[in-house]
Amino acid sequence: MSLDALTTLRAEAEANLRAVDDLDSLTEWERSVFGPKGSLTLFLRSLGAAPAEERPALGRAANEVKNALTVEFETRKTALERVALASRLTEDAVDMTLPGRAPVVGVDHPISQTIRELSDIFSLLGFQTVFGPEVETGRYNFDLLNIPSDHPARDVWDTMIVDTPNSEIVLRTHTSPMQARVMEQTQPPVRVVVPGRTYRFEQQDASHEWAFHQLEGLAVDQHITMTDLKGTLREMARQLFGADRRIRFRCDFFPFVEPGVDFSIDCMICNGSGCRVCKQTGWLEMGGAGMVHPSVLEGVGYDSEKYTGFAFGLGIERIIIQRYGVNDIRAFAGNDLRFLKQFATVNV
Repeated sequence: MSLDALTTLRAEAEANLRAVDDLDSLTEWERSVFGPKGSLTLFLRSLGAAPAEERPALGRAANEVKNALTVEFETRKTALERVALASRLTEDAVDMTLPGRAPVVGVDHPISQTIRELSDIFSLLGFQTVFGPEVETGRYNFDLLNIPSDHPARDVWDTMIVDTPNSEIVLRTHTSPMQARVMEQTQPPVRVVVPGRTYRFEQQDASHEWAFHQLEGLAVDQHITMTDLKGTLREMARQLFGADRRIRFRCDFFPFVEPGVDFSIDCMICNGSGCRVCKQTGWLEMGGAGMVHPSVLEGVGYDSEKYTGFAFGLGIERIIIQRYGVNDIRAFAGNDLRFLKQFATVNV
C-alpha cells in the first residue's frame, strides 16, 4: 500500500462517480467503494500490512479520501434525487384544467321512475302520494272493500297467506286496502294515490306476474261523479302517452266500486293490430276503476248519502310496457342490468 495507490483509487472512484446517471447506478458505485468488498474498504484493511513508519501518513490520507468521496457521493445523490423527482412529477402530472371524470352512479329502476312520474302528475291534479303495508290483514284487504268471506279472491290459490287462513294475514293482493286506512284517519275531501308492490298466486305470462306494482287512486268528496273519474284518467293518459292515444272505458265488476269500469289504451306495441302482449285484442288494460261502493264509505264511517267518490288501480309495469315497447312483463323482475340500463336517465 502506498500514497500513489491511494491517489489512483481516488481518481478512479471520482471518475466512476461522475459517470453515474441514476440512483440505481449510484447504489452500485457506493457498494464498489464503501461496501464490505469495496476498493476503499479493502485499502483501509490493508494498512496493517504497511511498514510501521508509513501507517500514520497512509491512515490520515485514507481518511481524507474517504471523507472527500463521502461528500462527493452525497452531493451526487442529492442531484440525482432531484432529477428523479422532477421526472416522476412530469410523468404523473395532472392537468388541472381538464374536466373531472364523472363518477359511476346508480339510477332509479324504471318502475321507481314511473311511480315518481305518476306521483308528479297526480300531485298537479290535487292528489297526495301515500304508502301502505305490503303485509295486510283480511279486514283491510277484503272486508272493508266489500269482499265477503266467500269471494274467490280469498281462495288460497289467488291470495298468498302469510299466517293461518283463520287469522288471514296475507300479502296484499292490491293496493286498495289503503282506501280504508286513509278514510279511517281522514275526513273528506280525500285525494290520494298509493303506489306499491302487490302479490297474487297466478300463472306468469307476457302480461302477468306473481309480484307486480300498482298505483291506487282515491277521491272522496261531495258531488263527485263518473265524469270526474274519466277526466282524471284521461288527463293522466294524455301526460303519459300523448294526445294521440285512444282510450277505452268498458263496464266491469269490482266489489268495492259501483259502477265499475276497466280502463284501456290502444296497444302501442302493435298499434292496435293485435299481438301477444295485448292478447290479439289491440287493447291493453291499464287497470280497473269506478265509483266507490256505498258499503265501503259506510264501513269507514262516511255518510254515503252525502259523499261520493271514485277509485282506480293502475298496473305500473303495463304502463312501462306501453311507453317503451317492452314485450314481456317478466323482464322487470330479473334485475338484468343490460335491460334496466335502457331506462337510465343519466349516463352510467
